Amino acid sequence: MVIGMVKRVELLAPAGNYEAFVGAVNAGADAVYLGGAKFGARAYADNFSQEEICRALRYAHIFGKKVYLTVNTLVKEREFSSLYEYLGPLYEAGLDGVIIQDLGVWQYIRETFPGMALHASTQMTITGSRGAQFLKEIGAARIVPARELSLSEIRSVKKSSGLELECFIHGAMCYGYSGQCLFSSILGGRSGNRGRCAQPCRLPYRIFDQEGNLRCDAGHVLSLKDMCTISFLPRLIEAGIDSFKIEGRMKRPEYAAGVTAVYRKYIDAYYEKGAQAYRVEQSDMDRLQRLYIRDEVQTGYYERQNGREMITLKKPGYLGQDAALLSEIAQNYLGGERKCCAALRAVFRIGEPACLQLEGEGISLTLKGRTVERARKQPMLPEDFLKHLRKTGNSFVKITEEQADVEEGAFMPVSLLNELRRTAAAAYEDRLIERNGLLPYRKSVKDTLQKRPEPLFPVQKKPQLHVAVQNLEQLRAALRYPCERIYLDSDWYLEESDQISQCFEGRNIPAIFLALPYIVREKDFAYFQELLTCSAEKIKADGFLVRNLESLSIMRSLAPSYVLVADAGVYCFNTETARFLRRYCAENYLPYELNGKECRQLVLEDCAESAGMAGTERFGMSAVVYGTIPMMLSANCVRKTAGSCQGQKNPCKRQEKYELSDRYHVRFPVQCRCRHCYNIIYNSVPFSLHQKKKELTEMPLFAKRLDFVWETEKQVEKILDYYFDKTDVFPAAEYTAGHYMRGVE
Repeated sequence: MVIGMVKRVELLAPAGNYEAFVGAVNAGADAVYLGGAKFGARAYADNFSQEEICRALRYAHIFGKKVYLTVNTLVKEREFSSLYEYLGPLYEAGLDGVIIQDLGVWQYIRETFPGMALHASTQMTITGSRGAQFLKEIGAARIVPARELSLSEIRSVKKSSGLELECFIHGAMCYGYSGQCLFSSILGGRSGNRGRCAQPCRLPYRIFDQEGNLRCDAGHVLSLKDMCTISFLPRLIEAGIDSFKIEGRMKRPEYAAGVTAVYRKYIDAYYEKGAQAYRVEQSDMDRLQRLYIRDEVQTGYYERQNGREMITLKKPGYLGQDAALLSEIAQNYLGGERKCCAALRAVFRIGEPACLQLEGEGISLTLKGRTVERARKQPMLPEDFLKHLRKTGNSFVKITEEQADVEEGAFMPVSLLNELRRTAAAAYEDRLIERNGLLPYRKSVKDTLQKRPEPLFPVQKKPQLHVAVQNLEQLRAALRYPCERIYLDSDWYLEESDQISQCFEGRNIPAIFLALPYIVREKDFAYFQELLTCSAEKIKADGFLVRNLESLSIMRSLAPSYVLVADAGVYCFNTETARFLRRYCAENYLPYELNGKECRQLVLEDCAESAGMAGTERFGMSAVVYGTIPMMLSANCVRKTAGSCQGQKNPCKRQEKYELSDRYHVRFPVQCRCRHCYNIIYNSVPFSLHQKKKELTEMPLFAKRLDFVWETEKQVEKILDYYFDKTDVFPAAEYTAGHYMRGVE
């Protein structure tokens, strides 16, 4: 490999406050990502004021660095109107990019702030090249793929999409796929999708198998070791990754600066000496270990699918911090902002414009000011002029040499001298920024968010009733009722298509939709082709329930004639997202994290907008009203952690139910989806809105859906009896209304 021909990878550091930002830049970061007062996925970090972000942009650009803003939470309808006020000044200040999760936010920023680089957050759960290609189509400049991808998958995504890839290389790791975890939200109301995760995965759990046998009592079975990839950076660079991202906006400035400095050293070493000579000194490994990291580290998913060796089974606390090391880092990198040196030369001739020249850093700038006056009383000496011109104040310019050519008797008001100095310093900074190929500022833009009229309650047919099933017992029960649509689990559909066909014989068949996997990867492309073949030859499907952008993109290309429905995990928190999804899906489901009032507002707003679309059928917005909520999707496997997984030699049956037991002996069911190699961790009790049956029937929903996972044939019948008004008694003794009553912050 010829090192000189490779584009240098960007080193991207975190900053939870302005001190951490300055430290990261001083330590060698090429770019910094940070959050402001709103819309960031680290709500408990110090975060930045608008003024601090503008100053950070100025500082970074002067020294050839970039700043990316995290706008990576899901945004509620009532919050959306504040996006313009929040982002407008930062856009004008030259913000380099925005990291986004919410598809409605994505669409709005793309339409409102032209030229803004859109980065897909890891919260979007991009797991393959088709999802990446979809994002490229809608304007992505960069994606932060799921942390679970291997190096070969990253190469494939890079090759097929051509997009910039930003991948994590160091820091804490979530057990679940980012963006697909409701664990903290469902249990405690603190949503990771809203930047408030309480980290229940760091608590102790025990693992039980299908028969109730204790298979693992080791402790923190959902707590991943921290990531440290310093030992194989060359392989990451050569995989085509464009930006190396350090996790840690919640951590102290010494961490941001210290970790950045170590990775800066070894990235530079690779480009100077190549992979063959690349060696990491033990002292630097020790240094990283002493900087706010858990007592065990691993290299992430780059080299493995999952494994027990990735888990911190003992208490996942952080190592004690080294006071001497922190002091050293503070002294080296946290001493404050750097300045750009300039030589100053000023000329003051009576009756002529004042002339000020700044020269340095390869730049020469000459600026004319107001006309120099003749002194009426006391004339000014050269030192009088220089005294005011050398005070560069809050700018990033430092005067290292100075000279003033002053005609005898010259005078200039101090206010005009100060104005000349400020204008010159700002112009000098602008020239430095432009030389670095960056923007000192942008022109202001107008808000494109249209104010909608107060929605009226539309005339609406009674919502359809749909049922999702995962086995033959459930299907047989559902077919005894006049459900308008049945969703079949797609894995089961392929496994038992002949038996499913027999169930349909001699019956009036409702619309059949296939519920696609929650997670699909590069290797799963053939799976979709198999589904379509089965649909053509055995059981005709009318549409598909898509649960991720990868599946959405694949089905759009392979099966454009089928109806696509976006599930609750393709989050729709606002009408902008609904408008976006309308381009690709006939229907979508409300997310689990909105309360009843927010759901109602969103459905009504969507109805009002759809009503004005002549010649088009109304976009169907639906709701899950019963089911066990999937709280976490994970590439790691509790069965493997328990030591009972032997890969394809001993695959887990799809309906096999492992369980996690917490400190209070609450059991959380786990499905091990071996065909796609991921786990679904479910809530301990079903989610049910049966007490809101009348309210939901009156809400202009397209459909209500009942999701059956573990229920027996008899249980399915009893629940359907209730929804078809054959009984007034709901059969479930234990249930939760989820967020319908309380919502999330």
